[in-house]
Amino acid sequence: MPGRLTVCPTPIGNVDDLSPRARRALVEADIVACEDTRRAGRLFERLELERPRLVSNYEGNEAERARQLAQQIERGARVVLISDAGTPVISDPGFRLIRACLERDLEVEVLPGPSAVTTALVASALPADRWRFEGFLPRRAGELERVLGSPETVVAFESPRRLPASLAALAALAPDRPAAVCRELTKLHEEVSRGTLGELARRYRGEAKGEIVIVIGPATSAGAGPDVAFAVDALRRLVQSGARPRAAASVVAALTGTRANDLYRALTGRDPRE
Repeated sequence: MPGRLTVCPTPIGNVDDLSPRARRALVEADIVACEDTRRAGRLFERLELERPRLVSNYEGNEAERARQLAQQIERGARVVLISDAGTPVISDPGFRLIRACLERDLEVEVLPGPSAVTTALVASALPADRWRFEGFLPRRAGELERVLGSPETVVAFESPRRLPASLAALAALAPDRPAAVCRELTKLHEEVSRGTLGELARRYRGEAKGEIVIVIGPATSAGAGPDVAFAVDALRRLVQSGARPRAAASVVAALTGTRANDLYRALTGRDPRE
């Protein structure tokens, strides 16, 4: 009889957040696939669980490891997939393993559990009826403008080293946009700072510490002025209908009071002068 793959979220900081189902899956696992075997080993120590067989599953070996683990499951192994913290696959390895199992008609069980993305979204006190996850914030100014043009609340990861520069770049584009910086969620030194992007950029001028999630309010909450999100959406619809991006951007700009170059950049991520 074939085994199964269980996708198992692990605590993002507080070990008490591990669910009974997740604990049982870890106890019953024949193999635990993890990003870093050392960190996984420390997790089992903190949970006071017997350490199973741990195998690394990271970006560099994920393709080959997915094939190997799927073969193990075919032979009856109970494999549990975890990440360093939170829910696997969300900006972490695991997608290829899930696909490899499904291609072989193997059972895949996904457990609910901790996620820094949804925890930060709720803690931010920003609109959560429509939102999207950006992964890590882009570096190029044009891509940041695209993020700020979103009609949904945006959730994104950021490194402590990059946080000051990213906030400064975002504040230069939309200083009055409401946002939140969520740091070390569920841990001893948890911090949720809410304010405008301008205020947060001034607060975090130096490198922060710990795991960081940024939440940015939707474009429509930015206050007075042209509805950039509406304009970008209108431009996208015109282009999907066959219009040329540059010409369509000029038309939408004239109708909405936005700048044609800004619309083109938000749609394509490219500078109009390139």
